[in-house]
Amino acid sequence: MHRKRVVVTGIGAVTPIGLNINEFWKNLIEGKSGAAFITRFDASNFDTKFACEVKNFDPLKYFDRKTVQRLDIFTQFALVSTEEAIQNSQLKLDAIDKNRVGVVFGSGIGGMWTWHHQSEIVFKGGGPQKISPFFVPMMISDIAAGHISIKYGFKGLNYATTSACATSAHAIAVGAMHIQRGDADVVIVGGSEASICPMGIGGFNAMKALSTRNDQPEKASRPFDKNRDGFVMGEGSATLVLEDYDFAMKRGAQILGELVGIGLTADAYHITAPAPGGEGAVRSMRLCIEDAGIKPEEVDYINAHGTSTPYNDKNETEAIKTLFGEHAYKLIVSSTKSMTGHLLGAAGAIEAVVTILTIMNDIIPPTINYEEPDPECDLNYAPNKAVERKVNYAISNAFGFGGHNVSLLFKKFQ
Repeated sequence: MHRKRVVVTGIGAVTPIGLNINEFWKNLIEGKSGAAFITRFDASNFDTKFACEVKNFDPLKYFDRKTVQRLDIFTQFALVSTEEAIQNSQLKLDAIDKNRVGVVFGSGIGGMWTWHHQSEIVFKGGGPQKISPFFVPMMISDIAAGHISIKYGFKGLNYATTSACATSAHAIAVGAMHIQRGDADVVIVGGSEASICPMGIGGFNAMKALSTRNDQPEKASRPFDKNRDGFVMGEGSATLVLEDYDFAMKRGAQILGELVGIGLTADAYHITAPAPGGEGAVRSMRLCIEDAGIKPEEVDYINAHGTSTPYNDKNETEAIKTLFGEHAYKLIVSSTKSMTGHLLGAAGAIEAVVTILTIMNDIIPPTINYEEPDPECDLNYAPNKAVERKVNYAISNAFGFGGHNVSLLFKKFQ
């Protein structure tokens, strides 16, 4: 059966190092860190006192005051990145069949700040009668997808994915599959997260998963470096507009890149730790390469999951070496979490956007804070400086608690 081609025609982002694509890409290439001391709440008694917050985001620039009060911040981020992506795609909304436009937009956790504020009301004496009638529809993880559909009148398939840190990579994968099946001409995909709150930081501190480098927050996220001590939490949103190739060509769209390979696997090993040797990651990358119908040595760049945790970085490196053999030392790997922090459920989408920008510009963003090589992490991680290099094929990896693995293979559009 002929399988429809899937192309990317629009991208948008709200990140700790930029509120739009141009600002984000500029700071990414320059190696700017988004880490700083937490301002959203008093973190003075937390083991980790810093994070990669979205800075200078004023919701009143995008929404009226009443709307702001009824949207959790993760949904605000989602709507802003989606508006940019749709504008970037130059979709003429009044000229398309909105029954053929779908939305798959995920969040790993959903409205944590809404939960926090409403819980305070209950447990500080207000009682259950004081809970907002908007509590549930503000908190649930699927509500960003719902709001995107409602705002633009998109009446095709509509739902959210939730698979921890693989959430929005899954959204991209299944959105593409719907186009391949013929279910939609256009699918808006991505993810959003806003979990820099007391329970978010406290919970990951309890797991010993976060860096505690409080004396140098901007140097705390250091993927593949020997002295990495945990990830740095980030927040934000990213959106991609996926289209059927024939539909995009017919409307004269500018095509940014093509999604040619999808690999989805499970570790079936542990609730938080990756499988030894990155066995699940090996299979997800192999599957996306086979799906694309190319050879492993044709891959030029991997945007790594690269969390800056001891186990992930070691296992992902081992997975790349297992699959690619000698070619592992010829391709370039980098982790942009060194700058953005870990956006949890939004990480897959923001890193897919980075991968698209990389193949468009033939510039590989760096892994910053790479100071002392780890003998177990011995690949070319584009240390500290961006690399100019022709990139025709690139993989974006996303792995989540629960053993979820997603590898997406993007191709420069010819």
